[in-house]
Amino acid sequence: MLNKEEIKKIIPQREPFLMIDEVENFVPGESCVAYKNVKEDEWYFKGHFPENPIMPGVLITESLAQAGAVAILSMEENKGKNALFGGIDKMKFKKIVVPGDKLKLEVKIIKRKGPIGIGEAIATVNGIIAAKGELTFAIV
Repeated sequence: MLNKEEIKKIIPQREPFLMIDEVENFVPGESCVAYKNVKEDEWYFKGHFPENPIMPGVLITESLAQAGAVAILSMEENKGKNALFGGIDKMKFKKIVVPGDKLKLEVKIIKRKGPIGIGEAIATVNGIIAAKGELTFAIV
């Protein structure tokens, strides 16, 4: 299990844009299972939406990307590098994510060629799919 400080040693994101709270397990270059505790005082809930707080789909996607970045950037040859979005494909949002939810973020790297790769990403809340799709990344 990695806490936030240990996660920061692998990926470059920092608060308020660090979107994962803990990593349950990861295999460098292959996979990562992480969690985001969705709190009532998250910065984005002030405007999305004040009377009906919903975690934006793009931030669920970013959370998944950061989990994938843990898998890729933990590889020895990628230490100190960054993983950027190259594309988002087949992303579907199936469940609203609200304050109090614990978002489970699972990413499996399914393809890699040089600095480019694709991760199969699934976000769930209590076993129910909230979002799923494929994320293309580029190591820089």
